[in-house]
Amino acid sequence: MSSLALVVRGLSRSYGTRQAVSDLNLSVREGDVYGFLGPNGAGKTTAMRCILGLIRRDSGSVEIFGETGKEARRHVGAIVEAPAFHGWLSGRRNLLLACAYAGLEGARASAEVDRVLERVGLLERGADRTRGYSHGMKQRLAIARALLGQPKLLMLDEPTNGLDPQGMREVRELVRSLALHDRITVFLSSHLLSEVQAICNRVGILSLGELRTEGDVASLLAGDASPTVLVEVGTPAPDALEAAIEAWEEVTLEGHGREGRRRLRVKGLDVPSLIERLVQASVPLESVVPEKRNLEDVFLEVTTGSPS
Repeated sequence: MSSLALVVRGLSRSYGTRQAVSDLNLSVREGDVYGFLGPNGAGKTTAMRCILGLIRRDSGSVEIFGETGKEARRHVGAIVEAPAFHGWLSGRRNLLLACAYAGLEGARASAEVDRVLERVGLLERGADRTRGYSHGMKQRLAIARALLGQPKLLMLDEPTNGLDPQGMREVRELVRSLALHDRITVFLSSHLLSEVQAICNRVGILSLGELRTEGDVASLLAGDASPTVLVEVGTPAPDALEAAIEAWEEVTLEGHGREGRRRLRVKGLDVPSLIERLVQASVPLESVVPEKRNLEDVFLEVTTGSPS
């Protein structure tokens, strides 16, 4: 069984009368790529700042690899909100400055900067001023800065925010590689659900400052034993299909699907049983295409209480 990299219990933070985070409880296992999800204003960044000790929490506790306080934070590298650099300095000089703030100097600092620049693919551009870096390069440089000191836990706030598709792919592959090859536990917040589904094995979903659900992505996508599913049915006789399902409480016509198919919402009925009923009703079938449940479906169910 994996040990726990991060344990948060009863964390709360308010601003005046507004409760930004309320009684937050979550756990991140060592080796996880954990996605911290929620609508804009849900409290994700506030929670991360509290976990990192950047702002005071009203109540609650935070343990990182079994330690608390300053001792715990030595295990963490982080990017919270938009990263900033001195544009007139090179990427390398920006990182050496970060080393100096951390008390790392001389040959050790130079070797560490070379290590992280190479790890994020910027070693050949390290001598260039950061004002000439693309947004994607700056994001990778920010990850390099977070990797200084070889942290065991990496916390990333919206790491692909504002990137073009190529930049998003580069950061996604880098994060996946850091988890797989460097054995770094990753905790990242995002509102890009497809990105999270592509790289995270566990997620927690925050809404109005409260954690609404937490679990393995595969389990959340599996849903209940009898979930509501969407199915697209291709038939040369759409009128016969609509007439057949009109009396079925389990099936609702949702409209047109792709390639001329009809889109059905099916509740409490598996796809083979649906096909059997349609055949018995003499509906000619060309194709039956179930839509796979994705993280967006889970997110909408948790945050709005209704399926997408």
